[in-house]
Amino acid sequence: MQYISRILVVAALAFVAHTANAQPPARKNDNKKSNKAETTSVVELSERAKSQYPVTQTPQEVDWKREIYRSLDLASEKNASLYYPVEQTGNNCNLFTFLFNNIIKGNITAYKYNLDGVEQFTEENIVTPVDMLDNYRIYYEEANGELLVGKSDIPSAEVLSYYIKESHYYDQRTGTYGTQVTAICPVLHRSGDFGSDVTKYPMFWIKYDDISALLAQQPVMTSSLNNVMSMTLDDYFKRGCYEGEIYKTVNMRNLAIAQYCKDSTEIKLEQEKIEQQLKDFRTNLWNTRTVAEIRQDSINAANAAANDTISNNADKPTKKEKATRTKTNSAKKEKSVKKEKSSSPAAKSGSVSVRRERR
Repeated sequence: MQYISRILVVAALAFVAHTANAQPPARKNDNKKSNKAETTSVVELSERAKSQYPVTQTPQEVDWKREIYRSLDLASEKNASLYYPVEQTGNNCNLFTFLFNNIIKGNITAYKYNLDGVEQFTEENIVTPVDMLDNYRIYYEEANGELLVGKSDIPSAEVLSYYIKESHYYDQRTGTYGTQVTAICPVLHRSGDFGSDVTKYPMFWIKYDDISALLAQQPVMTSSLNNVMSMTLDDYFKRGCYEGEIYKTVNMRNLAIAQYCKDSTEIKLEQEKIEQQLKDFRTNLWNTRTVAEIRQDSINAANAAANDTISNNADKPTKKEKATRTKTNSAKKEKSVKKEKSSSPAAKSGSVSVRRERR
């Protein structure tokens, strides 16, 4: 009996050891990917991870939509989160380094930047990693079919601005107004061979829906006063933490603002007008007004009421004036009565009394 029980115990231990060491191939691959992601800025998400970070897409059928293009200057304090650290330190890297490494590994698809600046997410416009490296003279090596680029060779320090496309929309079915970044384009700033003027090279367009889940995995620091990385790159864009000037809107003639404005003054006025149009539409969407406008209306109403009270009090006579007016009116009445008596016919001819005697 003891012999049989020992056999059962040994068999049970062997079964437990086998199940502990056995893993499905998919699980092993996921573990390899997670280990790889800890050493580089590349994030590879499994299907299960992607389901935890659903993409927030702009609704296809909306009642109102306006699409605009902005230029984000990374020298601005609000946009500094996209520039630092310039060179990757551990898992911390800036936006371009993050995008660059994922493009090289094939996790992100880049699309050609056309001369008209309009993004076209089609197969014929796809930019391969090798083409990107060759076009911008980025040094790389090939080993075992993989592209290898050193940290110092990634031109993240030269990417000093970004073009983004925003979609402002109102969905009447859900009664919601939203703003969604739909595309991103890094812009390379390079000087000439002899220190001439800086030339801007828009590198490629990336569809934001393709990188939203990846950006949700990359933390970012948003303040110099608080060094805690409490936000992800996806949060940064969805919350609108950036700032940038409008350089184009989607229009039927496909013209940028600089193409139909004469000078910088007109460009500035046009940018302010577009910003105000977006603000007015959102403010007046439900016939609501801002708190500042309501407060100002209350102040204006109070001032108007005070002015009316002052004017009404100015028109009212004082007690002395009332008494004087009463005496004057009484005197005028007495005078008019005497005048009427003196001007009557009986008064002029005299009054005659006739008494008839009886016979």
